[in-house]
Amino acid sequence: MLDTAQTGWRAGAWDMVAQLGDADGSVTHPHLSFLVSTAAPARDLSDAVHALCAVHGDHPGLAAEARAHCVQPDACDWLDAIAEGFVAERAYIAQLAAAAGPLPSTPGQAETEAALIAGRHALEMLAKSERRGCATGAVAALVRDWTTIRQLLDHAAARFGVEAAPAAFPSQRETAAQVALLGDTPATERAVSFGAQQLLAQHRGMWDLLEARASAREG
Repeated sequence: MLDTAQTGWRAGAWDMVAQLGDADGSVTHPHLSFLVSTAAPARDLSDAVHALCAVHGDHPGLAAEARAHCVQPDACDWLDAIAEGFVAERAYIAQLAAAAGPLPSTPGQAETEAALIAGRHALEMLAKSERRGCATGAVAALVRDWTTIRQLLDHAAARFGVEAAPAAFPSQRETAAQVALLGDTPATERAVSFGAQQLLAQHRGMWDLLEARASAREG
C-alpha cells in the first residue's frame, strides 16, 4: 500500500509535471482534439489506436521497466502501482486494436513503423536512465498525459463497439503526493523535469506523425 500523504508534501515536482503537460502534452495537440470529435473518420481512429499499441502496448512498458531498474528506491512502490495499472491499459489497447481492424492503407508505412519503433526505444532508454528522477519524471508525465489519451481510447471504444475499461491507475492526488515527495531536491526535480519533457516530446512526435498520415490518406 502506497503512503498517500494527505498533507505536508512538497508540491514542486508534481506541479512542474502538470505545467509541462498543460503546455506541451497531448491535450494541446490539434490532431488529438480532432480524433476525439465526431468528425474523425474511423480510419484515423484506427491508425491512432494501432500507433498507441506500437508505442505503449508491449510488455513490460515504461513503468514496469523503470521499476525493474529503479535507480530511485523510494519510487519503487509507486512504480509498482503504475505498472500494475498499465497491465489493464495494455489489454484495453490490444482489445481496441483488434476491434479497429487492420491499419488503414497509408503511404510511407515502412517509415511510420521505423518512427514508432524509435519512439518505443526512446521510452525504454528513459526507463533505464541511471539519473535519479529521470524515469520517475517520464512515468509521472505518462500518467498525467494518459488522462487525455484515455479520452481517445474511450472514444475509439464507443466507435468500435468495445466496452470501455475502467482506469486502473492510483488517483491523481496519490500520484501528485508521491511525485512531490520523489522530486524533493533541486537535482532530482531537474531530472524529473527532463524525463517528463522527453516523454511529452515523444507523444507530440506520435501525434505529428498520425496527423501527417491522415493528410496523406486524404491526398
